[in-house]
Amino acid sequence: MRAKYIEDMELWESDFQFYSEVSVRFSETDMYGHLNNTVTFAYFEYARIEYFKHIQLMNDWLNPKGEKIPVVADLQCDYVKQVFFDEKLRIYVKANSIGSSSVDIHYMAKNDKDEIVFTGRGSIVQIEKKTGRAAKWSEEEREVFQKSIN
Repeated sequence: MRAKYIEDMELWESDFQFYSEVSVRFSETDMYGHLNNTVTFAYFEYARIEYFKHIQLMNDWLNPKGEKIPVVADLQCDYVKQVFFDEKLRIYVKANSIGSSSVDIHYMAKNDKDEIVFTGRGSIVQIEKKTGRAAKWSEEEREVFQKSIN
C-alpha cells in the first residue's frame, strides 16, 4: 500500500496518538457483506470531531454565537483491506500540517488484528459564518494543532 501522502509508512503510522472506536453496523455493509466505500467518510467525520473535542477546538465552533466554523475542503480514502459487518475498528486522526486557515488531517483505520484497513487525508478550512471566507487560525489554535503534530 502506498498513498501519495505517506512518505514513510512506519514513521507516519507511529505519529498517530488519538483514535475513536467504531463497530461496523449491518446497515453500513453492501450486498457482499463488506463495508460500503462511502461509510469510511462518515467514520472520518466522527473521529475528526472527537479529535477536535479532545484537543478542545470544538467549543468555539459549537457556540451558537461563534463566528467561525470548520468545513471540509477535500477528503480522500485509500482502501487497503476489506472490512466486514461487526468488525471493530480504531479510526486514528492527526493533524499533519497547518496553513493560515486550514489544517491537513490524516486518518488511519485498524482492525482488531492491528492491520491497517484504510487510510485517508483531508483539508479542513476554518471560515467566517457570515461571509463564508477563510478565517485565520488564532495563535492559540495554531499552538493546539502544533502540539498535536509534534
